[in-house]
This record gives sequence, C-alpha cells and structure tokens, in this order.
Amino acid sequence: VQLQASGGGLVQAGGSLRLSCAASGSIFFINVMGWYRQAPGKRRELVATISSDSDTRYADSVKGLITISRDNAKNTVYLQMNGLKPEDTAVYYCYADVTVSGTLSRSDFWGLGTQVTVSS
Repeated sequence: VQLQASGGGLVQAGGSLRLSCAASGSIFFINVMGWYRQAPGKRRELVATISSDSDTRYADSVKGLITISRDNAKNTVYLQMNGLKPEDTAVYYCYADVTVSGTLSRSDFWGLGTQVTVSS
C-alpha cells in the first residue's frame, strides 16, 4: 500500500492550503485516514483523523481552522487548512489504517510527507 500526498507549499500567514493524499495498492478496506505533522525539533503530532463513516477527530490547536474529509471511492483524504499561522509550518504526513487484500491483516501506512511553510 502506498500513500501519495500533494498540496504542500509556501503560503503567507492567514492563507489557505488544501492537502490531498491518495492510497493505492492492495487495499481491501481503509479504516481510518488522517494527517500528522512534525515541525523542526519537535515530535510528530496528530492533526486530524477521519474514520470510514466520517467520524472526525482534531487536535485542539487546529479546531475551527482545519477540516478533514475523505472520498472513499478514491481512497483519498483531504486536509483543508485555513487561517494558517507560522507555527503551522511542518512536514505533514498522511496516514492510513488499512485492511490489506488477501491476508486481511490490518496495518498502518504512512506517506513520505509534504512540506507546509507559513511565512509571517
């Protein structure tokens, strides 16, 4: 299973970005998809997750500014980020909890990350 993220970049404070992450490969079912981020010198932290039936979970620091959504038909998760701040600068990693075809085992998969830089 591979996760391909896109949509990162450089934006001014107060601006918006939309990240996308498409999963492909031996997928039987995707249980949870989400986004984490890691700023320089800091630990990776949860941004938001969404279940297969669209239950969402957000970090307190992003509530009201970020919206996660998913297209189950496309195995894709989106992260709409508004009102970006310099402290949102980080590498954003997409994540999927996948039931793999064939074995029907359940595993976590990660994308390589996409850089988001917010200038002041």
